[in-house]
Amino acid sequence: MTDQPLSLVILAAGMGSRFGGLKQLTPVGPSGELMIDYSIHDALAAGFNRVVFIIKHAIEKEFKEQIGDRIAAYAPVEYVFQELDRLPDGFSVPDGREKPWGTGHAVLCCEDTVTGPFAVINADDYYGRECFQLLADFLKQPKQDDRWHIAMAGYQLENTLTENGYVSRGICEVDENNTLTSLVERTHIELKDGVPMFTEDDGETWHRLPAGAPVSMNCWAFPAGIIGDFREQFVEFLKEKGQELKSEFYLPFAVNGLVDAGEADVTVLPTRDKWYGMTYAADMPMVRAALKNMADTGIYGQNLWDK
Repeated sequence: MTDQPLSLVILAAGMGSRFGGLKQLTPVGPSGELMIDYSIHDALAAGFNRVVFIIKHAIEKEFKEQIGDRIAAYAPVEYVFQELDRLPDGFSVPDGREKPWGTGHAVLCCEDTVTGPFAVINADDYYGRECFQLLADFLKQPKQDDRWHIAMAGYQLENTLTENGYVSRGICEVDENNTLTSLVERTHIELKDGVPMFTEDDGETWHRLPAGAPVSMNCWAFPAGIIGDFREQFVEFLKEKGQELKSEFYLPFAVNGLVDAGEADVTVLPTRDKWYGMTYAADMPMVRAALKNMADTGIYGQNLWDK
């Protein structure tokens, strides 16, 4: 069992374009809690004991005032800054690029700050209590061999959808040991008469997705020391797509690169929790109602940090 600190790395640098604002600072709980409060609360209860926020300098002051300084009362807090010009030697930002380099680049920015085992989550998602316990338990029992052992919370597809538009999900296939064998990104999934369907041609044709399919919600557990291995893949990405103004180096790309090279495997940890997110502003009433219900039924206190 590892005795190293467990870090919770939170991707908070992105602005919510489809939502229409900075989702990270939107109150959703019955006492004004933010979505991020629930993730941190549940992670600390599961055994994580350090919080690392990945943000941009542009939101630093507001973020610290409304989130970071509060959380520092419950756990050590550190900040990593994901900026466009934080690139390996020999590369530069192409003229006209404004979009961040993606979640894989964000985690790579943590290389000097996060040296022990860690989990990665989005700042603006509600993941549920079970997933953090699953990730913590996985990280506390590292395997000692010559491969990287990664874990991912696997949500049931039906528990991750919104009725207010389309979503993108990584559809997973696993073997009898829950080892990931395939992850296919479906970028346009909608509920059609209550059935999850995807399209690849802007709605000309629709295809049914299997009930109960495990999906990735960008909720990962990584062993100590792995971040440096992402750098080589990021360099290759920059060589191939670095001049594109909207290309992104996603975290699953980094993981897949290690798996394809035979250097890592991924265990999918099935969770029954329901995911909540605010992909669209119209999702907010449902999210608020769900969190209020959890407080009313005693899952959380009416004031989250009192329980």
